[in-house]
Amino acid sequence: MTLISRVLGLVRDIVIAALIGAGQAADVFFFANKIPNFLRRLFAEGAFAQAFVPVLTEYHRGRSLDETRLLIARVAGTLGTIITVVTILAVIGSPVVAAMFGFGWFLDYWQGGPHAEKFELASLLLKITFPYLWFITFTALAGAILNTIGKFAVAAFTPVFLNVAIIAAAWWLAPNLAQPEIGLAIGVFAGGLVQFLFQLPFLKRAGFLVRPRWGWNDPGVKRIRLLMLPAIFGVSVSQINLLFDTLIASFLMTGSISWLYYADRLLEFPLGLFGIAIATVILPALSARHVDQSLAHFRETLDWGVRAVSMLGLPAMAGLIVLAQPMLMVLFMRGEFSVDDSRMASYSLMAYGAGLLSFMLVKVLATGFFSRQDTKRPVKYGIIAMAANMVFNVIFAIPFGYVGLAIATALSGTVNALLLAGVLYREGVLALPRATLVFFARIIAATLAMVAVILILSPPITSWLEQGNLLRSLWLGGLIGAGGLVYGASFLLLGGRLRHLRTPH
Repeated sequence: MTLISRVLGLVRDIVIAALIGAGQAADVFFFANKIPNFLRRLFAEGAFAQAFVPVLTEYHRGRSLDETRLLIARVAGTLGTIITVVTILAVIGSPVVAAMFGFGWFLDYWQGGPHAEKFELASLLLKITFPYLWFITFTALAGAILNTIGKFAVAAFTPVFLNVAIIAAAWWLAPNLAQPEIGLAIGVFAGGLVQFLFQLPFLKRAGFLVRPRWGWNDPGVKRIRLLMLPAIFGVSVSQINLLFDTLIASFLMTGSISWLYYADRLLEFPLGLFGIAIATVILPALSARHVDQSLAHFRETLDWGVRAVSMLGLPAMAGLIVLAQPMLMVLFMRGEFSVDDSRMASYSLMAYGAGLLSFMLVKVLATGFFSRQDTKRPVKYGIIAMAANMVFNVIFAIPFGYVGLAIATALSGTVNALLLAGVLYREGVLALPRATLVFFARIIAATLAMVAVILILSPPITSWLEQGNLLRSLWLGGLIGAGGLVYGASFLLLGGRLRHLRTPH
């Protein structure tokens, strides 16, 4: 289901690239879409889910159905009230929000500069896109409940509707408007509404569709609040770093935000398909192991998660780096998206790609803390990683511009992963037995063999430019296929077996 969602997400970005390219309209739309998505990670899918699932698991396994339903009702009422207030204030005060996160545009507007319309357009689009936060918060609440009872497919499939809504808006609504980016913003609003409505029947069938109630002082809500507040930093470090990037990019040349966006979208494909999906699956399992006080099984589950993301993430990381511009050319180079845009975006993709495995490991390693209802220490490491990102931004953004922002984000993700892994290892929660270390050595060697073959077979970039999109697509598909075969064959020749991934050691 996640694969279907990610594929449609790529189709969505292809359609957007053809419609508005990587210019001013694209910069503003991506900006207006990024702000509510960032808050979604704080109030919905990220910090909230990490705090809510362990407590809900405890209620579901150890308390009555009525107590569990009451907890859900009070969480929905309390969270819903807060999100409603935040959404209303943001829609009314959208110019303030636009000034906070796009300060470079605001200064240009204040001084009557040539790009003042960016700030005005961003304020308008935020009024349309911000209600998405309200819809997706309740969608995430429903998804967390369904994941806890083992029904992962519904929540994994739900993002498909957002992609379909934006694609439909890009095809049928946006081309008929003087400003097509407004049509895309309406697609975001419609997609959030459909996502919200889609999960309600499944929630009702499971017996957990309840009337929301205010419950700020409910013991369960209190525990979730205490877990959620620090988890906001622990789970959302990469998103906060991306917002810092957006703030700084608002001072850079037109196109910087768009080039970073398209690179980030390609990064999000394997990150969501492998990293987030695996972390989503193991969080309820780890929470249950913790409730059962089964440390050995807890270690095995976490070790499996690390192995799984490493086996899938390392070759994905290498592939994004060595095939950055060909991928961008095949996927996005049509309509308003130019050859120069593919080249500029490829630089940021290579920089982001260097941190892909770290981003995946952060998702999995963080569950080792959140499943034990420990959110304080991930906060500390998240703050350290954020501070490191700010330092890296200063170091790399001045000489390398928008590419330096991507480098800084990748390095800060690596810092975060190392901090989380180090603590879990010292506490004996992350075991890393000899079999796992041998497994890592095999996938590293197999990845190097894959990269060598791709570099040997890949034609020079001038040849890519000379061909039509069909032939470029066939070349890219052939290189990815050849790389995958070499990776799999090398892994097997080095003694790796699928049972090493299926069976925890």
